[in-house]
Amino acid sequence: MAPKKEDKSQYGKIVAENRKARFNYEIVDTFETGLVLTGTEVKSLREGKANIADSYANEEGGEMWLINSYVPEYLQANQFNHEPRRRRKILVKAREIARLGQAVQRDGMTLVPLKVYFNDKGTAKLQLALAKGKKLHDKRQTEKERDWNRDKSRLLRDRG
Repeated sequence: MAPKKEDKSQYGKIVAENRKARFNYEIVDTFETGLVLTGTEVKSLREGKANIADSYANEEGGEMWLINSYVPEYLQANQFNHEPRRRRKILVKAREIARLGQAVQRDGMTLVPLKVYFNDKGTAKLQLALAKGKKLHDKRQTEKERDWNRDKSRLLRDRG
């Protein structure tokens, strides 16, 4: 049997990724946070089943919460299962919570989750981004730039 190839990415095992976030938002700053999870949520995440596409983070009462993220029930847990769309607490330092809360209220920014993954130690982590919403013309411009870069790389590859 061939040995397993090691994942050379910056993150460990990526469980869920919000790919539309970079298209819909202009990412200003990113940072790594922890998540408060129950045992069945961790088991469900280890199976690679989660969705953070429609979720966002919010500051309430000096705490940070992940809202509308979907972690399906763990089928073998029977009566000890969790609620799939429950609010999950995000572990961030108090100073960081205050800074992010001000940016959201004053500048009209949004806290968008980008990835849920397990780090090298096996702990579930969340990559959170402070983002500003894009207008429709900004999205079109981004798409044009991507298309041009793709065409440019094809031309260079074919010529040289």
